[in-house]
This record gives sequence, structure tokens and C-alpha cells, in this order.
Amino acid sequence: MRNLSLLPLLASIPLHSASGQTGGLEEALRARIGSDTAVVAVAYYDGVTGDTLLIDGLRRYHAASTMKVPVLIELARRVEKGEFRWEDSLPVRNAFRSIADSSEFRLDPTDDSDSSLYAELENRVAIERLARLMIARSSNLATNLLIELLGPTRVDATAHLLGADSLTVLRGVEDGKAYERGLNNTTTARDLAQLLDAISRDRAASHSQCQIMLNFLLAQEFNDGIPAGLPHGVKVAHKTGEITAVAHDAAIVFPPDRGPYILVILTRGYADRTAAARLMADLSELVYHWATRKPEPHE
Repeated sequence: MRNLSLLPLLASIPLHSASGQTGGLEEALRARIGSDTAVVAVAYYDGVTGDTLLIDGLRRYHAASTMKVPVLIELARRVEKGEFRWEDSLPVRNAFRSIADSSEFRLDPTDDSDSSLYAELENRVAIERLARLMIARSSNLATNLLIELLGPTRVDATAHLLGADSLTVLRGVEDGKAYERGLNNTTTARDLAQLLDAISRDRAASHSQCQIMLNFLLAQEFNDGIPAGLPHGVKVAHKTGEITAVAHDAAIVFPPDRGPYILVILTRGYADRTAAARLMADLSELVYHWATRKPEPHE
């Protein structure tokens, strides 16, 4: 159901403007963001119209689980090179080394959005399933197994190669000692938009590998952010991220009868996750209205 408070903002957006001119959209987005107290960044890239918009797009945030996007890209590229196969398997274990001091730490299943993998400790699980769990259910355990396989340095380097040149991938997730020392994965809205754009345009890897990545992202199960602001049935390939007072969503949106656009929304400062999700849904509705607007008959 449309948020009635957005109707004035929707009405203020021009039906038609020259390609690349996003002033009306920016005003509407800033008006909605301005009613909240959190720190919000937005990146919008539309390859169909040429529209691009950054609102605080270079502001750095804790990446939370959005760091799983560059992990996925690195994995797909290594599969493409023949270093791994999707059907290869890894032993599931819950013991990792902190980058702070090499001490061992374990993940708490109650703090993981997916607990199914913990039932398979000591078993071998296919890389394809680990990747799907990492993206669709944001499994921390699957993520740490994969980033240990790939190496954070190579994940980071590949992200930079694809244009996300200020993103940092230092480690897996839930490394408490590293977190206390400020050794965190970070990103900007622009960085994530660059990576999603690379996937959508088959620049992140071959066409077949990019399609596999898109299928993982389309299977995302947490959909109260960007997808919640879209009409029913619109496909969204996206990755969410959340830690204390931080909530993000980074998406490739597929409106019907036209090509996709990229929308990334990063937030910091919401004590209530529901409020962050509501903001992301509202911004998503405004962008969708802009991206799918039709010219007036006389134009």
C-alpha cells in the first residue's frame, strides 16, 4: 500500500526531464531524508536513461553484510578461472582467527540470520550452497568459510578493480576483537553501486557467472527495505546489511518493459530497524516513480 505521506513528494517529481537531469528526484529524496535524524546516503544509477544521483554517496559506513557482495564477485571470478567449481565442497566448521591478534573466535548461531548451517558442522557443503546462504539468508558462517577460502586481500583488490576503489574488505564477520580496534569492512553507496552495476552489465565476470550471481541476489529473503517500496511483482536482486544502528540495502531493480537501474541506500543512526526499513522503502518508491515516469502527451 502506498505511503500517503509520500503523495506530495511524488506529485512534485516532473513526469519528464532531460536525460541525466535529476534535480526533481534529488529534491524529493532530500525532503524525505530530511524528516529523519539518521545519516543517510543514496546512489542511483540508471543505464537506460543515463540518470545518476549521489546523496552523500562518498560517505563511509560500516559495510555490515553488504560486504558479502564483493565476496560473491570474487568467488564467481575464481570459478570462471577454474580455481574452483560451484559443486566443490568445504568442510563446515565454526572456528576462525581474529585479524586483530590471531586468537580463535566462534560465531553464535543465535546472532546469525541463518542457523541451518550449524547443524552441518564437520560435514562438507557445496560452495554453491554456501554462496546462496551467504546472499539469500545472509549466513555469517557461510561467509566466513568463503572469505577464508578466497582471502580478504583478493576480495578487496577485485572490488577496487571494478571501480569500488574506496571499499575495504579486511575480514569476515563477527570478529569482535577486530571490531573493537576499528578494523572493519567499510563501504560507500557509490562503491556498492559500482559493484552491482558491474554485475548487471556482465563486467564483474562472464555473462554466465553474472547470471548466477543475479540469481543468488534475486533469492534474497529479507525484503522490507528497497523491495517494499516497489509495485508487487517487480524483481529486485539485492543484498541487505545490518548491525547495531546500521541498516543498508543495495539493489538492482528490474521494472517491467525496460532495463534495470541500481539503487543503494545506506543508513546509520536508527535505533529502530523498522524506521530504517520504512525510510528505504519510501526512497525506493520515489526512485521507482522517477525511473518509470512517462512523458506528457505533448512532449
